[in-house]
Amino acid sequence: MSIVPECIFCYHNIKDRIEDEYGSVVAVRDLYPVTSGHTLIIPKRHVADYFMLTEQEYRDVEKLLKITREKIMAMDAGVEGFNVGVNCGLAAGQSVFHVHIHLIPRRPGDTPCPRGGVRGVIPGRMSY
Repeated sequence: MSIVPECIFCYHNIKDRIEDEYGSVVAVRDLYPVTSGHTLIIPKRHVADYFMLTEQEYRDVEKLLKITREKIMAMDAGVEGFNVGVNCGLAAGQSVFHVHIHLIPRRPGDTPCPRGGVRGVIPGRMSY
């Protein structure tokens, strides 16, 4: 497993915050959550971009996303949906160059109009 000592998402820097683990990935709560329960799925290996994950890491990410989703829904009956997102590259808003997948629980009324979901990353593009 490759690590970068100064990387805030490398395993040695998040091991005390791990909520769950599956194979090559871990789940940690976001320190600056968009909503309650906002969780990050992070590979143990230091890898900058989602498209550089191994096939096994992709499978582990998908499995831990599902496990984490089930746990969040079991703990909070108000959750009725999720946004799942990854920022890849500076132009896409990536600020930590250790890939991390956001799992953001959504509840009715948490925003005036959720229609368009992730399309909101470009202001004015949620409507279609």
